[in-house]
Amino acid sequence: MRFSSAVLALAAAFGAVDAAPSPANTGLKGFNYGAFFLNQQAKVQADFTYEFKRAKSMPGTSGWTSARLYTMVQWGTQKDIIQAIPAAIETNTKLLLGLWISGSTAAVDNEIAALKAAITKYGTKFTSLVVGISVGSEDLYRNAAGEVGTSSAYLVSSIKKVRTAIAGTALAGVPVGHVDTYDSFLNSTNKAVIPAIDFASTTP
Repeated sequence: MRFSSAVLALAAAFGAVDAAPSPANTGLKGFNYGAFFLNQQAKVQADFTYEFKRAKSMPGTSGWTSARLYTMVQWGTQKDIIQAIPAAIETNTKLLLGLWISGSTAAVDNEIAALKAAITKYGTKFTSLVVGISVGSEDLYRNAAGEVGTSSAYLVSSIKKVRTAIAGTALAGVPVGHVDTYDSFLNSTNKAVIPAIDFASTTP
């Protein structure tokens, strides 16, 4: 299985900066799941179902029933719903959703389109599994390194877009945050991000 060994959880349980988890989301454990395999082949529902079930049955992983996704878009498509969603419904896997926003200005719009489509298509079977939404992943770190990332201003703008998109839906009360390196959150040039998010999750 192509799992990351990183623990998934919201806010302080995952590694938070100036943010606190809600009681309902404390202690979530799981893995990060990419949208494709090492050969760039897209994962389909059966692949995600296998991985989610396998994670729950691995020795020493009792209670590891959550998944962090990097995108809402099925790999190789413009804005189709990632097939991890029906797999999560099938396996009752909690979800920290990820929306990929780097690479083009259309990225966040396509992610939002897929998210809204999932809400419409799957309803509460989907939304009841969502524990949080991460807008972007390590975008500030990559931007500072001269790689494909985003500025803090663009990240904040994307976060606002997502909040507007989920307003009035079953996900309206779900925490919205960002995942990045610890030093990216501490960098004063990114200080506008902190008040814009409900949780900050860190990567090594």
